[in-house]
Amino acid sequence: MDESNIPIDINIGKLQDWLVSRRHVNKDWQKNIIPIREKINNAIQDMPVHNDIAALLSGSYINYFHCHKIIEILKETEADTKNLFGRYGSQRMKDWLDVVKSYERDNLFLAEAAQMLARNISYEIPGLKRQIAKEEQMQVDCEKKKGDYLKSENTAKNEFLHLCKQLGIKGDKIKQELVERLQELPEIYDKIGHSLKPLRPSIELYSAFTKYILGEDAPEVLPLLQYVVHHGNTTVYQWMYGEAPLSVEPDPIHIDIGDVQQGGGDQIDFGDDTIDFGESDAPAEIDFGDGDTGGEIDWGNLDAAPGDVDLSVEVSNISLEESGIIVEDHGVGGGVARGKEALSLLDNPTTRNQLIDQLVELESFLKMRVHETNISNESQSFSLIQQLPTESADALAAMLTTVQDGSRALLAPEISHLHNVKHSHKYVDVLTAQLQQKLVICEKMARLAEREDEKRRAAGDRATELRPLLTRLIERTVELQANIEKEISKKYKGRPVNIIGGVKFM
Repeated sequence: MDESNIPIDINIGKLQDWLVSRRHVNKDWQKNIIPIREKINNAIQDMPVHNDIAALLSGSYINYFHCHKIIEILKETEADTKNLFGRYGSQRMKDWLDVVKSYERDNLFLAEAAQMLARNISYEIPGLKRQIAKEEQMQVDCEKKKGDYLKSENTAKNEFLHLCKQLGIKGDKIKQELVERLQELPEIYDKIGHSLKPLRPSIELYSAFTKYILGEDAPEVLPLLQYVVHHGNTTVYQWMYGEAPLSVEPDPIHIDIGDVQQGGGDQIDFGDDTIDFGESDAPAEIDFGDGDTGGEIDWGNLDAAPGDVDLSVEVSNISLEESGIIVEDHGVGGGVARGKEALSLLDNPTTRNQLIDQLVELESFLKMRVHETNISNESQSFSLIQQLPTESADALAAMLTTVQDGSRALLAPEISHLHNVKHSHKYVDVLTAQLQQKLVICEKMARLAEREDEKRRAAGDRATELRPLLTRLIERTVELQANIEKEISKKYKGRPVNIIGGVKFM
């Protein structure tokens, strides 16, 4: 086989050592390359305007092969400085020719080119690839975080809307809308009280069951619930005294709908701190009348006959209203309901809780009866259950459904929230803060999502800028590798040279 066709394979990591071991370059070549780099920096300062030169000087490190291309371009731009002997009088051309000549001394250009090739393949190109991959991964991460933030924002918004729907408000002015909703509570309570009327058969069954078990001396069951079923949602006053009041004066609702809570609203004004007891210097004397009587008591005419005693009372000159006395009819009719007594049974927290307890009691009883009825139907054996007052399983199930519907209406989230709002100022603040917190979370999540979107766009812009640089660097590295292989091949009479592990294998 012809020796000229045997390829020379050189690993990229051993290229510089290979050049030194074959005595193509000296070991101390690096100290001799510094003056050449200084010459190149000086020559670059004075360059003609040319697109090819601008392309050579951008995007990569200038090496020996670039200098040759610059000289070829200067042969065109500096052609008018050429003399009869074929030499150029342009200082630009002289500077670059001197650079090339310095490069060729001791094959310095080959050592520098091998170093540049190894650095590009081992560091520059992988570094740019890692940076681009990092920016692309950042885009993916930012997009995921943006989706998570938008999901959290949507969750908080849905929770806000759900709670507003429970309260029956829009959520624009929370406290004001809650106060306006409180005006609808009496009508809502009246509807609930009217809806409890179908519970009468259930209560009668429970009462009959109790009397059957405990006898005729059994206490009345579910008194408050029976009252509401028969009379509706009356005032507590009417429930307590058995008669409707002439007027109702409920306590006003004080809910500050402003931004600043005003203090001192619950203070009582007692006026001046001093109490006038009259003249303090006068002695505390008691007038017992005329002192001449000797302290005797006038018992009237004891000798008068019984028939002569006038038992009538002269009231013609006495006004009962002026004296502060109000004469009422028999009982408490005509009274004024104030404070807690002015509230309805479903509005007063105490009676409301009692009514809820009694509904639960009735529901438990019906559940037990349904269970016992099913057992009794399945078993043919004699049981005390068969002797108790009972209804069919379907009728009991219908009663149980009616009771559960009443409990569900009374314990509905909207009604519970409004009831707590009316009777607890702190609950209003807590509920308002809870709703406002949902809005704050929405704003925060939207802001974070926008920030992640900006970071994603910035990472995309950086990756877009780096990709052309990577492409240009790879092209220059491929070109540099080909030039090195060509120069080494010249030294071995044209034998093919392959640099293994170069950019072609990346």
